[in-house]
Amino acid sequence: MGLRNFLLQTVEIKVKMDCDGCERRVKNACKNMKGVRSVDVNRKQHRVTVSGFVDPNKVLKRVKNTGKTRAEFWPYIPYNLVQYPYASQAYDKRAPSGFVRNVAQANFPLMPNAAEEERITHLFSDDNPNACSIM
Repeated sequence: MGLRNFLLQTVEIKVKMDCDGCERRVKNACKNMKGVRSVDVNRKQHRVTVSGFVDPNKVLKRVKNTGKTRAEFWPYIPYNLVQYPYASQAYDKRAPSGFVRNVAQANFPLMPNAAEEERITHLFSDDNPNACSIM
């Protein structure tokens, strides 16, 4: 496959880096790949961003070959893009600040359906003899 068979894309990988040596090894491994335009390493977030005409699986494999076997594709998305960030499995205390885990969100109804709304309204109606007496 030639370089132009891949689209220009950005690959984000989560890989734990503790020191300058780890950061340098991962950065050099990605930078020396064919088709890579730029490599950005954020050690605080344990994040590597590779841009270029590359295959994402090959980038991940190259990072794992540096000794970082627990490397994975970036599993987080910005907090403000999720409708329910504290839903089950979305909140991750190990996620960087402002990020939550990218999971499929259940479609919670924002408004109850008309029949349920009518039933709730009827509980507090003056026409209902068994209505709430607090009002």
